[in-house]
Amino acid sequence: MASAAEQMASNLSFANFSKATELKSRIWFTLGALVVFRLISFVPLPGIDPLALSSLFEQTRGGVLDFFNMFSGGALERMSLIALGVTPYITASIVVQLLTSLVPSFMALKKEGEAGRKTLNQYTRYGTVFLTIVQGYGIAVGLEGWGAGQGVSAVVDPGWFFRISTVISLLGGTMFLMWLGEQITSRGIGNGISLIIMAGIVAQLPSALGTLFEQGRTGALSAGFVLLITVVALVTIGVICLMERAQRKILIQYPKRQMGSRMFQGDSSFLPLKINTAGVIPPIFASSLLLMPLTVAQFFSQQGTMPEWMTTVTTALQHGAPLYMFLYAAGIIFFSFFYTAVVFNPDETAENLKKYGGFVPGIRPGTRTSEYLDFVLTRLTVIGAAYLTLICLLPEFLISELKVPFYFGGTSLLIVVNVTMDTVAQIQSHLLAHQYEGLIKKSKLRGNRR
Repeated sequence: MASAAEQMASNLSFANFSKATELKSRIWFTLGALVVFRLISFVPLPGIDPLALSSLFEQTRGGVLDFFNMFSGGALERMSLIALGVTPYITASIVVQLLTSLVPSFMALKKEGEAGRKTLNQYTRYGTVFLTIVQGYGIAVGLEGWGAGQGVSAVVDPGWFFRISTVISLLGGTMFLMWLGEQITSRGIGNGISLIIMAGIVAQLPSALGTLFEQGRTGALSAGFVLLITVVALVTIGVICLMERAQRKILIQYPKRQMGSRMFQGDSSFLPLKINTAGVIPPIFASSLLLMPLTVAQFFSQQGTMPEWMTTVTTALQHGAPLYMFLYAAGIIFFSFFYTAVVFNPDETAENLKKYGGFVPGIRPGTRTSEYLDFVLTRLTVIGAAYLTLICLLPEFLISELKVPFYFGGTSLLIVVNVTMDTVAQIQSHLLAHQYEGLIKKSKLRGNRR
């Protein structure tokens, strides 16, 4: 028998959207913030020659620059103020999250509730500043030497003034994006940082689609291949939606309780464990590690000093090569288990259940419950890792064999679909809360008439 809340959620209609004024203002704020993000992505860094930069960037296609350019919405290719995007913030967040599972002092902060969360957020901001300064200086030095072997320079006037101004500009752009993402989260709808990443990817999709259809029009790709790619993309999106919503519900029961002279019946609930607990982190990490040697080799080749062994490694790690596919799959599987172990602690969960009197039927509280949760989570992670590997390797074959644009990769589809599903879920939650609010007002009016 469905509860009243479940019945209301199933009958929820977006026809009530026009009445939810707060939700509309949140959506408009979110859209406005994303427009600001796109406008800033076209503001260039000072001292950059755009023509030379475009020529040099075309020569490094397929490397890690393409990967980070996707997350910045093309800002890295244009070398704008937000060329680094929110990558330093994401890296700092992951590092802080790892520390909360490995360092006792960070573990204690995590357990302090809201105060501890604010402290961890502050550490994340400090880490973002540090990483942005380091990466910004690396970009400045790299731009000065980029293309030197070919007699081309993307920097008009190299020197310390250019380096300092570049670091300050990139730091300001990244911190502004971080602030903008926090504003979207608090005053808009959805997760601000995730929406900024998704907006950058989606902004590149029209050009990618245009390239795909242009290849079909000129005969570079047959109409059958274009149709096949479209079908594969739609099926991939459907599989992502199915697997990201899939979860294993573990029954948790609570015994009867006596408070004063009253006896309360035992309650039951479910502990949901997602099949893909690690999310999009495994393919992002695996792609970054594999694309890094290729990018380093491309920089060496522009200087004309690339060793023979590096040429061999670069050839073996090209998109679609057997070694690349094997290492990519191995990296996804490794990071799936590693990151799942970081974000979910069976011992801590079992201890919390024991503290509040909860138990899994047929499993003794404490160590046995922790072992059972670890066993179930391991089996789920095997399925999740296989799903991520399949989703990410299939587009790699399309990219290597059919020269499909990079933005049709599995990582980009995972991010777009996940963020879209999360945002739609939050919109539905706001509509449901608005519907409850209307029912409460009606009940108060009826009570006053009596």
